[in-house]
Amino acid sequence: MTTLSLKRIAVLALPMAALAMTTAAQAQEWTPSKSIEFIAPANPGGGWDTLVRTMSRVIQQESLADESFAAINVPGGGGAVAWAQVARDSGNPHKLFATSPPMILVPLAGASRYDHTDFTPIARINTDYSIILVAADSEYQTLDDLFEALKANPGLSVGGGSAPGSMDHISMAGLASAAGMEASAVNYIPFSGGGDAMTNLMGGHIEAVIGGAGEAVGQLGEGSQLRALGVSSEERLGGGLADVPTYQEQGYDYTFDIWRGVMGAPEMPEEAVEYYETLFADMLETDAWREASDQLGWIDAYQNSEEFGAFLDEQQEQFSSVLTDLGLLRQ
Repeated sequence: MTTLSLKRIAVLALPMAALAMTTAAQAQEWTPSKSIEFIAPANPGGGWDTLVRTMSRVIQQESLADESFAAINVPGGGGAVAWAQVARDSGNPHKLFATSPPMILVPLAGASRYDHTDFTPIARINTDYSIILVAADSEYQTLDDLFEALKANPGLSVGGGSAPGSMDHISMAGLASAAGMEASAVNYIPFSGGGDAMTNLMGGHIEAVIGGAGEAVGQLGEGSQLRALGVSSEERLGGGLADVPTYQEQGYDYTFDIWRGVMGAPEMPEEAVEYYETLFADMLETDAWREASDQLGWIDAYQNSEEFGAFLDEQQEQFSSVLTDLGLLRQ
């Protein structure tokens, strides 16, 4: 090859190299160009809603992003309605949604055509716990009181803000099993969100509610219309839940973690995923987030996109066996 040819190749290579460097720089510097739709796949008042609104508020308070995170409620089907909406918006880097065990459980039960593999995992954020609530004037003072009644009258109902075979149902079924009941014997009534479940409890339509401790903490305390019978953590939680005994304290050898995280539209660009990973990791380090987490009884449990995706695969395998025991696994 002649010297002239080598020079020509070198000259041609320079613009290509410059283009590659520019493309890489653009990918690394990606930021949202408009407001982010941050979806809670349920009505206001539940765990997804609490996570979305708390994260949006902290990000704004701490000036972590130039664009706002708009909290949007899309209820229905235990999350399935929102998932179907997001699934139609493939590649959109401005659409996120809160997620938790129902993302695994609802599809396994056959109630959604979409499962976690249809979306982009962004990050796991934290862990919450289940809590059993009754009306303040209820005859049930302890978990023993409640389960004695449920065993005596299987028609008595316990409500939750997720679909049959989903998070609240599974959590309650596990506790019932620890109490000596058949897991499938629990008369679980699903509502479209934690707020709806609470309304029905206060209306006397159900005996108790199982939900996330974080979403319940603001409704407990002096003068509350609710009373907490127990929480699914291994140890007592702090803040407004410090007086709530654990299941284990009351002789029920059972715990249940409610992990929560964020997912995005299918085929979200890698540079957008990296942006959100960094943003949420930074958010967890702020004083505003620590204060909110302490108040809500949340424990940070951050995982990046790759780690969160692997975790979701593991959850799918674990919950498959639980739903099989309840006779709810989609065949």
